[in-house]
Amino acid sequence: MRIIAVTNIKGGVGKTTTAVNLSYLCAAGGWATLLWDLDSQGGSTYALRGERQARASAKKLLAGKRELPELILSTGHPGLDLLPADFSYRNFAVHLAERRHPTERLLRMSRPLGEIYAALFLDCPSGISLLSENVLRAADVVIVPLVPTPLSVRMLIQLQDFVVGEGWSDLRLLPFFSMVDRRRALHRELIASAREQFPTLLATEVPYSSQIERMSVRRAPLPAWAPRSDPARIYCALWAEIRERLEAAPRPPAAAAGSEYPESDEALQHARL
Repeated sequence: MRIIAVTNIKGGVGKTTTAVNLSYLCAAGGWATLLWDLDSQGGSTYALRGERQARASAKKLLAGKRELPELILSTGHPGLDLLPADFSYRNFAVHLAERRHPTERLLRMSRPLGEIYAALFLDCPSGISLLSENVLRAADVVIVPLVPTPLSVRMLIQLQDFVVGEGWSDLRLLPFFSMVDRRRALHRELIASAREQFPTLLATEVPYSSQIERMSVRRAPLPAWAPRSDPARIYCALWAEIRERLEAAPRPPAAAAGSEYPESDEALQHARL
């Protein structure tokens, strides 16, 4: 099972829309996919029409009184399931600190999911905490949405420095620009300078779009209800770029069956246009 985290130290950069759309495309491409909403605000849970689980508090999960597989919900989208958020997740780091080997708990908790899923997406809250350290330790790939502002780029530098300082040389950070408005000179200038500074930046840029904002009204992934729209095609291109990086590494056992990523979904077909 591949663990794909979507995170940024800074909030308001499009983490939830990224996690929802990419996990949908991953599932539509043939991988059994689970999205775990780790943000106490529950944005992904709301977008996928999930319900908060009062019996799934962070304290109970970490104490072993609840197991992750018993809390999984179907999203109604083929191949995509959801582990919904709980408001108690705001204290996740506090409860982690009370456990032995606190930086490894998330990885250990997620291991049984590997028998069911080929990909686990983590929609993470902003900031650096013991929870985010768990996420970074567990993840194979970290997708980092960036708004083209000096503060957002500064946060990427801090995140990169943190990963290097921890010695996680095998952890791949895949940043990309989100909410881009190329009519703005500042956006163009920051993107150009950042691409020189960070060669791992993904080529795909997600623009600012009212259709993307309407996801919170539709409560569904954008490629599911507007597959022919320009933003949906862009998310398809973004996922294709990330997928290429994932497939460059050894495939997880859960994904061994079948062909690589069957292009059966209409939205994925548009990724090739």
